[in-house]
Amino acid sequence: MKQLLFTLVLAAAAFASFAQEGEKAYKDANKAFNAFKLDPTGNKAKLAEAVEAIEKAIADPTTAAIGKTWQLRGDLFNEITAQIVNARQLAAQGLGIGNTDDLPKVKDIGLETFKSYKKVIELALKPGEKKPAIKGIASLQNNLQNLGIFQFEDQDFKSAFHSFATCLDMHDILKENKEKSIFDEPAKYEDQIFYVGLAALSSDMKMEAKPYFMKLYEMKADKPAMYEALYNIEAETAGPEAAYKYLAEGRKNYPNEVSLLFAEINHYLRINKLDALIDQLKAAIQLEPNNVSLYTTMGSVYDNLQQNAMAAGDKAKAEEYTTLALDYFNQALSKDPKNIDALYSIGALYYNKAAVMTQELNKLSEDYSRAGIERYNNKKKEVIAQFDVALPYFQRCESINPNDRNTLIALKEIYAKKDDVEMSNEFKSRLEKIEAGGKNEKSYFNKE
Repeated sequence: MKQLLFTLVLAAAAFASFAQEGEKAYKDANKAFNAFKLDPTGNKAKLAEAVEAIEKAIADPTTAAIGKTWQLRGDLFNEITAQIVNARQLAAQGLGIGNTDDLPKVKDIGLETFKSYKKVIELALKPGEKKPAIKGIASLQNNLQNLGIFQFEDQDFKSAFHSFATCLDMHDILKENKEKSIFDEPAKYEDQIFYVGLAALSSDMKMEAKPYFMKLYEMKADKPAMYEALYNIEAETAGPEAAYKYLAEGRKNYPNEVSLLFAEINHYLRINKLDALIDQLKAAIQLEPNNVSLYTTMGSVYDNLQQNAMAAGDKAKAEEYTTLALDYFNQALSKDPKNIDALYSIGALYYNKAAVMTQELNKLSEDYSRAGIERYNNKKKEVIAQFDVALPYFQRCESINPNDRNTLIALKEIYAKKDDVEMSNEFKSRLEKIEAGGKNEKSYFNKE
């Protein structure tokens, strides 16, 4: 019995000692933080002391069960968050004093600050005990929103997502407690939901982004981009056909929104619905007549249609589509003479036509009669003439980009067809170099 009492006494003494350490750590943190506040410039090192001490206090179950411990942690971390934001703002103004190296490093400091204030609210027994935490949250909301903006600018989209989302969580708490929020205006609230979703999408967190865009959708928010976002998210899980309903609704509500028009064009390209693309591309060209990519895309659509017509044996239709494809590719070149997509596409059109003629030539080679040989020679001249039409376009492509694999293949093959062994070998060698991981330092046709 005496042994048991002795053990209990020791345990009680150890607990009291541990509790005293936690209380001491809290006092040390409070003292260091107050010293900093008296002279923020001269006593910045006190912030690190305060952080180290408050984390010891939080590690003590006794002081961790007291709201004032978490309140001090929240206020301390909120101050550091504000210091980080201020430093960044000053740096943006070109004042050259945006260094944060002398501030304590706390992972996810904004989120940890919010966690501290929420803990105060959780531990509060009386309504009045919540007030300092609510006040802290109101201050933190602005700081964390600015921090999220900087994170987004730095392309740290995942951190920006968590910062922006936490700011929305703070909005809910502030409204529950009848306090002001920076998102009180409906337009600002909608903007914030959008930014949370955008940050998640930018970090390829589609499932995390979806609830925010769906909320905007259900709110019937004036946000055309939400339709494209929901399409992209839904297309990944349910497929583009199922997701198209969002684009269709967006196009109906915002018929002049160029981004949605382009999204619809990409949708039709994705599902290879070429006929439906033509009207959409014509509409896009009317809106952006100097957008060269629209002309090259239209040319590619007609090129694909001519290939389909040729495969179906409809030569007349194939010729019609070829003419239209060339027209749009040439319109692209009139706006940008060095547009490599248009140059290569025109060359490919003529090259493919010559390739079809080559198949006819191969059949004629089986006829060794005098008339057959004559027909063969005449057809060969036609084939070479067609390759000669294609050649300058590939030469111009090579002069712009001497390392494009498809261009080098075309040049090698054309010169082989023309029985120009030396030139064919030249481009064979250049092709082998890039396929081995090397690079052609100079263009063969660009003599500048």
